[in-house]
Amino acid sequence: MSNQDQSKNNMIILPEQLSRRDFFRNSAMMIGGAAMMGMLPPGVRSAAWAAGSEGLEKTDLKFGIIPLTDCAPIVVAAEKGYFKKHGLNVVISKEASWANIRDKVSIGELDGAHMLAGMPIAATLGVGATPKPTITGFAMDLNGNGITVSEELYERMVEADPDAMKQRPTSAVALKKVIDADKKAGKPPMTFAMVFPVSTHNYEIRYWMASAGINPDQDVRLIVIPPPQMVANLNAKNIVGYCVGEPWNERAVEMGIGRTIITNYEIWNNKLEKVFGVNQEWADKYPNTHKAAIKALIEASAWADKPENRMEVVNIIAQKSYVNAPEDVVKMSMTGTFKYSKDEAPTPMPDFNVFHRYAANFPWESQAAWYITQMLRWGQIEHPLDIRKTAASIYRTDLYRAAALEVGVACPTVAGKTEGTHKSGWTLDKASQPIPMGPDLFFDGVKFDPDKLMAYLKSFKVHDMKVPLAALAKMNP
Repeated sequence: MSNQDQSKNNMIILPEQLSRRDFFRNSAMMIGGAAMMGMLPPGVRSAAWAAGSEGLEKTDLKFGIIPLTDCAPIVVAAEKGYFKKHGLNVVISKEASWANIRDKVSIGELDGAHMLAGMPIAATLGVGATPKPTITGFAMDLNGNGITVSEELYERMVEADPDAMKQRPTSAVALKKVIDADKKAGKPPMTFAMVFPVSTHNYEIRYWMASAGINPDQDVRLIVIPPPQMVANLNAKNIVGYCVGEPWNERAVEMGIGRTIITNYEIWNNKLEKVFGVNQEWADKYPNTHKAAIKALIEASAWADKPENRMEVVNIIAQKSYVNAPEDVVKMSMTGTFKYSKDEAPTPMPDFNVFHRYAANFPWESQAAWYITQMLRWGQIEHPLDIRKTAASIYRTDLYRAAALEVGVACPTVAGKTEGTHKSGWTLDKASQPIPMGPDLFFDGVKFDPDKLMAYLKSFKVHDMKVPLAALAKMNP
């Protein structure tokens, strides 16, 4: 039985390069289009801009979200008029689970949606569902998650290894000692939760546990619970911990029922977290509409990322129709700080939520490749595949560049980058203009090079890989 099937059974219901020729040709088209618009009468000119100068194939759209703080780009684009600016009339549909998002986008009930970074990959490959080619041309954010445990488990971890628990980022070393003690005493495995089998959260909690020698498929019970139900399940003692996005870590902290052990920013600095996903056939049918949506989302994300706008973002997304959480809880992570426990002072963490800076909206093919390595690592992909080719077909950097160019936003001219090599800010020069970037370290010191995928796959000491490495090597030289 696969990991995703186990999760369902246990579910609780509560390079490419942008050439100089292409760049100047596209720029000339923009300038020429603007000049032509200037020749039109004012009334006709405004109507033409509202409809989209290239002609939108569809203007009435429905986009899905999950009640998490990183739904902000879609919500802000609607509430602040960015969709309307680009000729789109968007209705936002708050969904109860990631499975709802996947299924409704698949059948066309939603035109597009807030998706976990792994969802377009899984949908295209048929991991956990019927294959449905799905793509993304826009990444919604970086970071935003945390791993929270119950107060009881936290105390057990402190008792098992007080020195390890004083360190930050906090490893799973103390948890390993608690698990070993339970095994020796004949106790059943503890139950942890994540939000979806192909979620960033699943791979993050697995990565964290595996780094300490914990096998998440053997040493614990790992189940699926929708994000808004995490706190209730922790409070009911159905689980001892979880990995989820905000505000559901800080909600447990504020209630005094849990402590956040580590954030995903600390596990891997500035990892791509959510994306805006659409069916491939939808993108093919409505290319101008898709581009208009990406343009609106880029502008909304840039606005939302400004510190002076963050409290307004909090006020907007905290509403019942979106995240439906107290503003004081939502703002705990959205305004540059993070609180690990109720009795601790907030810790400065300005990059916990990144919506635009550091090329946050660029759908890096290299990060898609990393997600594919994790699907292979944990046995979710059972057949060999060309990782780079697959990543490039799903994470569409060309679509992002076309939209970013039209709204005057700098974009990378490469499709991939190494991870785990920068401990502080750096500058991406391989871009339409230099882009300031943030650190990209993994907490365990590991490096990921998208040009050395087989070496990375061979390095996993804890895994449940179903595809022979030799078969993978033939397709990934």
